[in-house]
Amino acid sequence: MKWKLTFKFVGTVISVVLIVMIINIVAIFIGITLVNDNTEIRDEVMSQNISPEQFVRGFHHFILNDNNQLNVSDEGKKMLDEGDIWIQVLDENSMEVYNYQKPETVPTRYTPIQLVHSYKYIDEINDISTIFLGDKVINDIQYSYIMGFPRRTVKKQVLIYTDDGLLQVIKSISKIVLIIDSIIALIFGYLFSRRLTKPIGKIIKGVEKLGEGDYNLQYSTKGIYKDVNYNLNNLSHTLKENEKERKKLDEMREEWIANISHDIKTPLASIKGYAELLSGEYELSKEESKSYTDVIDKKSNYIKELVDDLNFTTRIKNNISMLKKKEINLVKLVREAVIDILNDPIYSNRDINFVCEENTILKEIDDILIKRVINNLMYNALIHNDNNVKIEVQIIRDENVHIFVKDNGRGINPDEIKYIFERYYRGTNTGERHKGSGLGMAIAKDIVKAHGGNIKISSKLGEGTEIEVIL
Repeated sequence: MKWKLTFKFVGTVISVVLIVMIINIVAIFIGITLVNDNTEIRDEVMSQNISPEQFVRGFHHFILNDNNQLNVSDEGKKMLDEGDIWIQVLDENSMEVYNYQKPETVPTRYTPIQLVHSYKYIDEINDISTIFLGDKVINDIQYSYIMGFPRRTVKKQVLIYTDDGLLQVIKSISKIVLIIDSIIALIFGYLFSRRLTKPIGKIIKGVEKLGEGDYNLQYSTKGIYKDVNYNLNNLSHTLKENEKERKKLDEMREEWIANISHDIKTPLASIKGYAELLSGEYELSKEESKSYTDVIDKKSNYIKELVDDLNFTTRIKNNISMLKKKEINLVKLVREAVIDILNDPIYSNRDINFVCEENTILKEIDDILIKRVINNLMYNALIHNDNNVKIEVQIIRDENVHIFVKDNGRGINPDEIKYIFERYYRGTNTGERHKGSGLGMAIAKDIVKAHGGNIKISSKLGEGTEIEVIL
């Protein structure tokens, strides 16, 4: 993955470099063509926008015939002085007829080959000067003039080529330039891509570590990948917390299994012991036999309740349809649940208060399951608090129906409250031995959710707990 990103980036860099090179080559040729294009000589030969060669060709305006004597006008001399330029005028026989500021090494007579050689190459004339040639016709006589510019300010190179030769040179140079620039582009492209892909490599390695279960990641949230690093840090933190929760739930499940096993073994031991007494050679009175039979029946029912709870929570968790809805008066249903608990001799002296301002609140529900929810919530409040706990069951209706079960008991530790509706959880502050599966609150939540409702809990240590069922 990292190398693919690197090669893709390098390829992009090379493509951009090649396109730029082609554009530059085209621009250079266009520029050369424009520079070498013939242009008209301006009247103002001293303009700063003309080349030395154009200046020389236009200087003939300043060469005058004064009483049959050649001379340079005052304006022309001023221009020569300012540019440190010398001039030599030759007749038709290449003999000097006039000069101004001519160096001593410059000859007074030339052969045609000397003129050509001096114009093209460095010799005794243009060893110190860069010379250009011009001409002027005066009184039907053809005069030539040589003008020398200081080599420190003006230099000239003569390029001699053939069309085929020039084309071959251009091809060779272009190939060399392309190869060199491609190598440079590869080097810099690789360096830049390394800078860009190195963080990606770290990100990929981090994802691999997360996949292997190592959640101890912490990347710097700076640079162009800061958002990705930030999200990876959050993901690492979330996975780490989830791992802690999973381990906590595993521990709770193991503890729950141990508790369930103990809860089943204990009544089984009683059933087995009393059954042996009843079937043995002991002489038992009618009252004793009935007492032992009642114990066996009670223990059997307890085991049945445990198995039923396990079966029920599995079915409802797997979304197996088991609701039998019909229109029920919730006020009557909840009131009867409260009365049933108060009629139980164990809880007959407990303080349970029912509050509702309406006599009828109709709702399509499974009355048996919703009553089981209310019973579970009230029993939970009773068994996890002292005998003097006060419980209030209240119903309020707005857009939905809200059933509150409040108590002023011990409250729930903040570290435990998030596990209240989890399977396998049993509270640590149970006031008496709870003869049940430990699935009561989880079952209550599943039933409410199956009805499309919600269940909430809030609690403070030493102040009590409030559970809200929303239907």
